[in-house]
Amino acid sequence: MTRLWRRSLATQIIGLTLVALIVSQALTFLISLDEYTKKFDAGAKAEFVSRVSSTTRLMESLPPEFREQALHASEGSYLRYWLSDSEPMDPNDWRLQALARLSQPLDSSVDPSGTLGWAGSTSPKLPSVNKVSTANVADPWMTPASYLWLMPQPAKMLKFSGSKGYGLSTRLEDGHWLNAAFYQHEKGGLWTSRSLMSLGLTALMLALISIFIASRIARPLRNLATAAEALGRGQNLPPLLEDGPEEIKRTAQSFNEMQSRLHRFVEDRTRMLAAISHDLRTPITSLRLRAELVQDEDAQRKMIAAIDELQSMTEAAISFARGESIKEETRAIDLEALVGSICDDQSNLGHPVTHVEGVRMKYHCRPDSLRRAIRNLVENAVRYGGEAKVFLRDTTSSIDIVVEDRGPGIPNDMVEKVFAPFVRLETSRSRQTGGSGLGLSIVRAVVRQHGGDISFSNTETGMQAIISLPREGCVNATPVPKERAWWLKKTSLSAQRAHLPK
Repeated sequence: MTRLWRRSLATQIIGLTLVALIVSQALTFLISLDEYTKKFDAGAKAEFVSRVSSTTRLMESLPPEFREQALHASEGSYLRYWLSDSEPMDPNDWRLQALARLSQPLDSSVDPSGTLGWAGSTSPKLPSVNKVSTANVADPWMTPASYLWLMPQPAKMLKFSGSKGYGLSTRLEDGHWLNAAFYQHEKGGLWTSRSLMSLGLTALMLALISIFIASRIARPLRNLATAAEALGRGQNLPPLLEDGPEEIKRTAQSFNEMQSRLHRFVEDRTRMLAAISHDLRTPITSLRLRAELVQDEDAQRKMIAAIDELQSMTEAAISFARGESIKEETRAIDLEALVGSICDDQSNLGHPVTHVEGVRMKYHCRPDSLRRAIRNLVENAVRYGGEAKVFLRDTTSSIDIVVEDRGPGIPNDMVEKVFAPFVRLETSRSRQTGGSGLGLSIVRAVVRQHGGDISFSNTETGMQAIISLPREGCVNATPVPKERAWWLKKTSLSAQRAHLPK
């Protein structure tokens, strides 16, 4: 869940919106709770006094022999009536008496189904005797407010069990006292089924709106990320669509401008390098002609060798610039087949190159450029390591093209320097023992144009040159069956042993 929260913009927007909704509802509930409780208590109190007033009028109009039956008929699950001969004086004794009355079941003849109550309520859960006797122990009898008690008879009220229970006693004309005890039923509270349903519908509507907003924001960002990945792999993409909100529109415009500047920068650099390399041909030819006129044969030989090396470097630079300036389009190819064809070509030339088949996949790349980079690594492995073994490796983060050899490897302090143009580990500068020093520079340039990188790893038996390409360019991958992979591994080992020195 944490991973989804960090990765998904829609999840974050929906989550934050719902959290804001819940927090606002909770604050509203806390703010309204006290006012709601007061209004509920006031309403319950007013209705209780009103019902007692009606019952008092009824008692005054009935003969004494019918009063008990009328009182039982007027009772509810939380409301009890009884008559007393004298005025109740001790409020604490009256509270205990009221609790005992409320604890008694209703007369079955009055309430045969057991469902009578105020507003359809059920029998309340009454407080304990100890709570009733201690909750309002210091509260005396009080005279009800004139706007509540409109009868001419004197009356007095009290509270019990905190403020959940009310008691009222009034004097009838014949001298008896009518007593009424009421205990509030369970409050529905603010969080009723209706309020929860309203909250759920509000949350659903906000979630749908958040999904719509997040998709409007995320879609251009996904397009931008896809375009940036493709640009990093060297693909020539059409400009992004510049529409939508102002912020999204400006982001697309900035990306298009950046892409245009990068293309112009690369084109200007390659043109300049090609022009400089081309212009060097004329003074090199002039130097060669002058060297031919030198009389000292030993000095002439050294001068011509130096001029040949300079000419070789110039030709390599021109070739490098020409390769950089070629606008090769990316396309999906069988990467395994590309590697296999390079190994077959080298084997046909008599070089000890082994191809170990592995994962077959379609990959978006510039085939000619990538072929050139892999061929340079294979030729270096054969030249300096005696042989080469090439295979693909599918990892969780990249697609690796691995070229192994049995050479001495590269010193750790030279791992980065070998990628500089015209840098060679072989110091004789002989064309027979090495190239111009641009091979690895070309390899790194090509690989980085595809959004990847190249690294070297020294092993116990030699060295590995690893081209790591981003997985975003992979269309699909089909692993080789185990039986076939085992046979290929065995064949590869046999081929290696055949190339080992006797």
